[in-house]
Amino acid sequence: MPTFCAPDGTRLAYRTIGDGGGEPLVCIPGGPADSRYLGDLGGLSLRRRLILLDLRGTGRSAVPEDTASYRCDRLVEDVEALREHLGLARTDLLGHSAGANIAMGYAARYPRSVGKLALIGPGTRAVGIEVTGDTRLALARLREDEPWFPAAFAALEAVCAGTGGDWEALAPFFCGRWDDAAREHHAAGLPVNREAVARFGADGAFTPETTRAALASFAAPVLLLTGEFDLNSPPRSTAELAGLFPQATVSVQPGAGHYPWVDDAGRFAAAVDAFLG
Repeated sequence: MPTFCAPDGTRLAYRTIGDGGGEPLVCIPGGPADSRYLGDLGGLSLRRRLILLDLRGTGRSAVPEDTASYRCDRLVEDVEALREHLGLARTDLLGHSAGANIAMGYAARYPRSVGKLALIGPGTRAVGIEVTGDTRLALARLREDEPWFPAAFAALEAVCAGTGGDWEALAPFFCGRWDDAAREHHAAGLPVNREAVARFGADGAFTPETTRAALASFAAPVLLLTGEFDLNSPPRSTAELAGLFPQATVSVQPGAGHYPWVDDAGRFAAAVDAFLG
């Protein structure tokens, strides 16, 4: 697996998948978790060459000496170091879940280095958009006919009320269908570096007003794609996020959860490929 050096000397790894035409697509995972959970993004690698970054302390990237560097705003510089390492004047960028916060931070800080920006099931902490418990509960009720719904919904109510709750019991809500393949994918994508997760949103990681102001003049096209049932990134909050960009397209994938390339690979790959052009 190829590596490069981050600005602070941490050795970071990435994997290259596919030999599709067009410019490379740099992909930033959520979590922070091993980028392997992205797979080949539903076959998107047949259309584009994917560069999947392992964030510091995850996958095959090294653990940094300074664990404060797990902060989201500091991870932006790792993406810039990757762009320079690849020798790209600018790059198309895809961020999933929490990785969308990094991607937005990068677009705000290095707007001229981004060709097109795809935000998949995007987190919104970077711009201060809060997803309320009521929004999540209303979206969850759309799945009340599922056999796993009663236990999962009870756990969600507890989480939204701040009274605890079994986070693992919520897993079915993040998948368009809860079958063996979904269970396997969910388990493979769980973060293992708990310190990286805890420090990702530490004090100073997000400056919403500054980021919003920068994105208001971001000239590149933006795709915001989320699943119809995505509790992490509900269609309502994703549409609100789109309003912060001058050139944004919102796509809601029917029947999908937080991993739309798993729920309907063909539909997902076609939508992202059409956007990238």
